[in-house]
Amino acid sequence: MKNTILILIGLIVLGSSCKKSVIGEYPGTASVTKGLAFTTIENLYSKGVRVAGLGLINATDGTTWIVPADVNFTNTNFPTASDLYNPNGNKYSNSAAALAAFNPSNIINIDSAGEVITGYIFADNYFELYINGVAVGKDAIPFTDFNSHIVKFKVSRPFTIAMKLVDWEERLGLGSEKNNLNKYHPGDGGMVAVFKDAAGNTVCNTNAEWKAQTFYIAPIKDFSCVKEYGSARLSSTCNTTDVINGAGYAALHWKVPIDWMNETFDDSEWLNATTYSNSTIGVDGKSAFTNFTDIFDDANNDAQFIWSTNVILDNEVIVRKIVQ
Repeated sequence: MKNTILILIGLIVLGSSCKKSVIGEYPGTASVTKGLAFTTIENLYSKGVRVAGLGLINATDGTTWIVPADVNFTNTNFPTASDLYNPNGNKYSNSAAALAAFNPSNIINIDSAGEVITGYIFADNYFELYINGVAVGKDAIPFTDFNSHIVKFKVSRPFTIAMKLVDWEERLGLGSEKNNLNKYHPGDGGMVAVFKDAAGNTVCNTNAEWKAQTFYIAPIKDFSCVKEYGSARLSSTCNTTDVINGAGYAALHWKVPIDWMNETFDDSEWLNATTYSNSTIGVDGKSAFTNFTDIFDDANNDAQFIWSTNVILDNEVIVRKIVQ
């Protein structure tokens, strides 16, 4: 009897660790990849809590994709945003301290006749910010631990904010990371930002008025869960549970327009951003957020976390907003 029990337990463990496979065939507009990517860069940031690698993966239509996204992290011409709170850099206890310490030489001059705008950003995990197509700041940490930033730029209104947002991954090509015994846990994203003028008045913050579009969804366990209506790419009904081995799952990729960051780019057919609560994103206890609730959770003008319609599976998202 004892040996039978042990055999049954062994079979259960073996069964739970077997590689899972994606179900069905995909009929939509994306390029489809299956399985893990080939790692091209082991780790972009050696100080990180988790490994932030980059990879390449071939799709069934012959295209090749960079995962989790094609980013400017190693591009020295793309400015790195200044710290609000950086576990490996400056750890300001409040927004006033970060503002006082900001180096004026880091102000990005977009329009010399304009006004100076200050932006406060918390992104899970990574962002690249453009104003009117000009690179203003990128995240100092691609994956974890969590950090937040302050940027300044001189511009005239109206101006266009455009941001690439990336939910990083440890299982390259499958949008997953390790969570306890489960090596294929689909992590979540989320970004909150506030932009103020020189007088400290909020000129823009993140809310449902922003536009958002998805360009990479993973892991996909069943192709039938993804719906497309016009430009909408919806993975909201897809399964997001952890598994021990999801190396046979799939991912969907769409080409990012080369001019997505410009003022003239037409985002009118994109869906509005979806908003998420602080508890859904899980920022309680994260000093990179809680030290600056006077900014992000202003009682009179509360900024909201935004993403696409699926904050878990949608791993590369672009958001845009015109500030009048």
